[in-house]
Amino acid sequence: MLKRIIKNERGLTLIELLAVIVILGIIAAIAIPAIGAIMDNSKKDAHIANAKQMVSAVRLAIANDQNTKASYTMQELFDGGYLENIPKSPGKKGEYDPEQSKVTVEKEMVKDNTGKNTDKVKAIHYKVSLIGKDGKDNVKYIDDVDVEQLTRDKVKLE
Repeated sequence: MLKRIIKNERGLTLIELLAVIVILGIIAAIAIPAIGAIMDNSKKDAHIANAKQMVSAVRLAIANDQNTKASYTMQELFDGGYLENIPKSPGKKGEYDPEQSKVTVEKEMVKDNTGKNTDKVKAIHYKVSLIGKDGKDNVKYIDDVDVEQLTRDKVKLE
């Protein structure tokens, strides 16, 4: 009896084959956009990491040189030995422009009773700009954003 059942099975019916194809199509329709979003998020995270690396280099430059400069370009940080290399831009939109990518240092001073600034520094804010050079246009990945408030929404990939 078992041999007869095994002999009668010849393969999948057309309905079963169509059901498998529909299920695979649904899985692909869900997975492809999800993978694209994951790739975009990882590129944005790489830009944020590069921005934080630049800010760390600026902090080192300030501590080492006792500098009072208001801004540092990526090229200046590299030439000064504070960056090991010029960071690579993720994606295909072009590498960072080391002359235009910069960190701006803004000191917030303590005010006295009359509202005038004193010599005491209340806080230091580091604003980062990461500019890519793409043949014809410059791409502003991060445009003058305080590194403490830098999130994925403030990074532009296009």
